[in-house]
Amino acid sequence: MTQLVKGSRLFPETPSLLSGFFDDDSFFNLDFPRMGNGWPSRIPAANVKENENEYIIDLAAPGMAKGDFKIDIENGALTISSEKEEESEDKSDDYTRKEFSYSSFTRSFRLPESINEDKIKAKYENGVLVVSLPKKEEAKKLSTKKEIKVG
Repeated sequence: MTQLVKGSRLFPETPSLLSGFFDDDSFFNLDFPRMGNGWPSRIPAANVKENENEYIIDLAAPGMAKGDFKIDIENGALTISSEKEEESEDKSDDYTRKEFSYSSFTRSFRLPESINEDKIKAKYENGVLVVSLPKKEEAKKLSTKKEIKVG
């Protein structure tokens, strides 16, 4: 017999339609890695485009500044990371309110061997980090696009 309703981790003896909502492996774990405090961290969406001269990675990261990003290449992987800490204080006659905010993310991309790592450039405009990954000259001459007929 096939079980149609998954049992809850909180109450394994009691399967429930809501168990998927409260289990830590479904609703609260929507591809968001956990920070140390248990809250999900936000990972910026990325688009990767290719043309004959380069690959371009667009990373949506609104509210950041150029200096908030760190971009490294190690062992054929491009890693983009950011850590941002903010503090605000509101003082009034009767109270003081102080708030702290901390956000961070890390995204890694495996680079093909056809990339000229010495000429990689990045710029940040209008909330989007654009990383240009130029191809080596010999890779530009090779045609990577193939059409496959559906039979």
